[in-house]
Amino acid sequence: MTLDQKDREILRLLQADATISINDLAAAVHLTPTPCWRRVQKLQAQGVIRKQVVLCDAVKVNLGLTTFVTIRTGQHNEQWMERFVAGATSIPEIVEIYRLSGDADYLLKIVVPDIKRYDLVYKRLIRSVELLDVTSAFAMETIKCTTALPMDYAE
Repeated sequence: MTLDQKDREILRLLQADATISINDLAAAVHLTPTPCWRRVQKLQAQGVIRKQVVLCDAVKVNLGLTTFVTIRTGQHNEQWMERFVAGATSIPEIVEIYRLSGDADYLLKIVVPDIKRYDLVYKRLIRSVELLDVTSAFAMETIKCTTALPMDYAE
């Protein structure tokens, strides 16, 4: 599958505002609405566009504390990983989970109202599986936060 310049521009615009009308989108990329709509449908069918969502302001929904948690485990087996994934994904405050290379095994992004609620999430997490080391870093300020992926590398 290859993405041409029109596809990349459609994706840039949709990432900025998924509510843009097909007529406005088509005009912005110099297409008529029907071919533009077909391109969007194709991008969805191919899984390039996974889904469309609403992005909420965390502070306005009382989730003003963002915590990044690195986890090291002493166990590297499938059973442990399945329990960890099941436990961590069942906690709604954990909004992102990454398996890493290097010193830490996992990185979690957690959003909560305050330290007290973070502690409750932490306790739920450690009940689900044995962990060797858990390190938390609390975000002091958000400098950049975007869900838009750069399209310069899309082929």
